[in-house]
Amino acid sequence: MDPEVSLMLLCPPGGLPQEQVEVELSPAYDRRFLPGDDKTITAIWETRLQSQPWLFDAPKFRLHSATLAPTDSPGPQLLLRLGLTSYRDFLGTNWASSASWLRQQGAADWGDKQAYLADPLGVGAALATTDDFLVFLRRSGQVAEAPGLVDVPGGHPEPQVLCPGDVPQHKTLPGELVVRELFSSVLQEICDEVNLPLLTLSQPLLLGIARNETSAGRASAEFYVQCSLTSEEVRSYYLSGGPEAHESAGIIFVEMQRMQRLQETELWTELCPSAKGAILLYNQVRGSPS
Repeated sequence: MDPEVSLMLLCPPGGLPQEQVEVELSPAYDRRFLPGDDKTITAIWETRLQSQPWLFDAPKFRLHSATLAPTDSPGPQLLLRLGLTSYRDFLGTNWASSASWLRQQGAADWGDKQAYLADPLGVGAALATTDDFLVFLRRSGQVAEAPGLVDVPGGHPEPQVLCPGDVPQHKTLPGELVVRELFSSVLQEICDEVNLPLLTLSQPLLLGIARNETSAGRASAEFYVQCSLTSEEVRSYYLSGGPEAHESAGIIFVEMQRMQRLQETELWTELCPSAKGAILLYNQVRGSPS
């Protein structure tokens, strides 16, 4: 296993559709607070804005834990326990110089090394073309995380989408709507980043959850999405630009048959941890042995 990434959860073979996933949203699953940490987070945020003034704060879902039900159980097979957090708190905890100490303190105080971390839940997609390529993007120099590295399309589910104009609160966000946003957000990220029409994309299948160990274990839900276009058609759409074209500097296609041995290639060293997590999960949940 690559030290930059760990696998928190693997879904059953093939992946899970939306109707097999359940969310429990509760303030009990928010991050724990330490005395004075809000002042520290504010200072980190203000310093970051000075060098990257285009950054903006926004609410995010926080992954607390995930549990798979036995395969023969009735109802949804996966329960995600989520709280609420923010991008500002993410930069002030997971990306802070004190992140390792926060993990140690969380383990000591709560038996949970993630307890004091924002841990916003990300989403990513192993996006397949009809001619059997997976789609990767070279991240631009303007993004806050992993500039210049290679990633899969992805981003975050957004609590604000479920309550436009209001401040997201646990009691006003039903679990079934959160699940819908989780699955629809990965499709929206593909549309925005790769500039693909929504009608060309299949319904996502959840492969599992990976942790980015370079950002103190921040979790990302990784999906498999099939596109009805060839790699050249995808390239054409991408080159015509899209709502988030500024986030990437190029598109890369890799044969799906190469995925099982991708760790042995030079490209693996250029992948950011979220992409590594997506490929590791793809290989175990959908890929066939080489």
